[in-house]
Amino acid sequence: MRVTQSVVKTLREAPAGAELPSHIFLLRGGYVKQLASGLYSIMPFGKRILQKIEVVIREEMNRIDGQEVELPLSQPAELWQESGRYTAVGSELLRFKDRTEHPMVLAMTHEEAVTDMARHYLSSYKQLPFMVYQFQLKFRDEPRSRGGLVRVREFTMKDGYSFHRTDEDLDAYYQRVYTAYERIFQRVGIRPVVVKSDTGIMGGKLAHEFMLETGHGEDYLILARDGSYAANQEIAEFHRETVPESPLPVEKVATPGYKTIEDVSGFLSVDAKKTMKVVLYETEHAKRKTLVMVALRGDLEAGEIKIRNYLKVPWLLPAQDDFIRSFGIVPGYASPVGIAERSDLLILSDLSIAEGNNFVAGANEEGFHLRHVNFRRDFQTPHCGDFAKAVSGHKSPDGKAELHAVRGIEIGNIFKLGTKFSESMNCAYLDESGQHKIPIMGCYGIGVGRLMAAVVENSHDDFGPIWPEEITPFHVHLVAIGKEPEVVEACEKLQAEWDAAGFEVLFDDRDERPGVKFKDADLWGVPVRVAVGKKTLAEGCVEWKLRKDKEHTVVPLSSTSDRLKSHYRK
Repeated sequence: MRVTQSVVKTLREAPAGAELPSHIFLLRGGYVKQLASGLYSIMPFGKRILQKIEVVIREEMNRIDGQEVELPLSQPAELWQESGRYTAVGSELLRFKDRTEHPMVLAMTHEEAVTDMARHYLSSYKQLPFMVYQFQLKFRDEPRSRGGLVRVREFTMKDGYSFHRTDEDLDAYYQRVYTAYERIFQRVGIRPVVVKSDTGIMGGKLAHEFMLETGHGEDYLILARDGSYAANQEIAEFHRETVPESPLPVEKVATPGYKTIEDVSGFLSVDAKKTMKVVLYETEHAKRKTLVMVALRGDLEAGEIKIRNYLKVPWLLPAQDDFIRSFGIVPGYASPVGIAERSDLLILSDLSIAEGNNFVAGANEEGFHLRHVNFRRDFQTPHCGDFAKAVSGHKSPDGKAELHAVRGIEIGNIFKLGTKFSESMNCAYLDESGQHKIPIMGCYGIGVGRLMAAVVENSHDDFGPIWPEEITPFHVHLVAIGKEPEVVEACEKLQAEWDAAGFEVLFDDRDERPGVKFKDADLWGVPVRVAVGKKTLAEGCVEWKLRKDKEHTVVPLSSTSDRLKSHYRK
């Protein structure tokens, strides 16, 4: 392909608002063009890379007996009503009506459609297990589009779905997908960090995320320094160190104007670990507006995903003062002491409080706190659990290793969905005895565009991306230095020779200065660059440069084909 005939435009400067390397270089290199917030047109060079990523994924999915299908992007609302997600999912799900006023959605995932396909096909246990997968557009009305292709509204996803008779069969296949994902990411040059994760709107029993560790990531990962534990911070567990003490008598103390943990602990000369923090939310629980009071140690932060998952509610909002006071609770001096649970008030106690002793807590009276508050003696709740956020410096759940937080980008996920969709949508089969059974499902996703962006995050320098050989847009970048007839003729012969040998050649035949061409070469990131100029050609040589190297070498013109074959092992 000649650059003069290519639909590509490079930019000399980073566009306004682009901060991540992948966002900057994909725009500057002409791989994508932003159409609107979270919406990107894929240009020819970007499309070549995405197609090669799909080839890698397709090969690995076929290797584990996947069968490719294609499911509709627009779907009738009834499917989502069957699963319960039509009302459970918020405004991220785009709802609309077609020309007949029939309620429709643009799918953000395809569990409903694939379950509908399965219930049409599946009738007997003899048809299980099976896995189908697709490459399909999704639309998620993302409120915080950012980072170029990292978080967008419209995107192509490889999603696969497996159906099984038993949990053991799902477990075995889940491991096969896990291994296939490791191969996929290895082939595109990434060594992922694999962490346990929140199942979110997907539901299910267990999920893992494959993450690229990067300082530009949007997620925080909690990792044990000895490698024994890894989880997304949203669900990461940790060990709470406590020193047993004998409960002391409750003592009411004046704390005029002191409301924050920092202020109270300083005023009373106690460690924040000996204070009780109360975080108050409002949500909808059991179909009514509910106040949620979460008590945890003063040095900890509330983990909202953990709280949402425990309560099985889709949202939590900070509670307003008037709503808080209607329960006899005083903002700034709140605690569960003396507060009775009721149908519209839930009290949650983190393990740090349930297992600790003698905390300083609010007295639910303006200007006063209580010393020596103890769980069970001074307040009780059946809702005890892990409601705090793990951070760097905490101990792993077994208490043996130190945890640290790193940032990462999710590049793939796998879920054990269980029967969440198959049961709600009446997908069933007959077993050996003629009994109706519900298949157990797994789900496996990779965002194709996000993976391209992650590859750039993982493999770039100050000048542009360095594409792995398996997904490079071209195998060799041929640069003509000058427009002399002998230079043009030599380049055309090399292009024809390499084309015949099966190499994909990008021939920069523009009438531009060498500096411009070399800067664009860095932005296009092709693994091998061959520059042909009048001076070196007169000596029977060309400039050979690998994108990952800083310097070029001068090599015989006649050796370039063999060098390419050796480089790509053809």
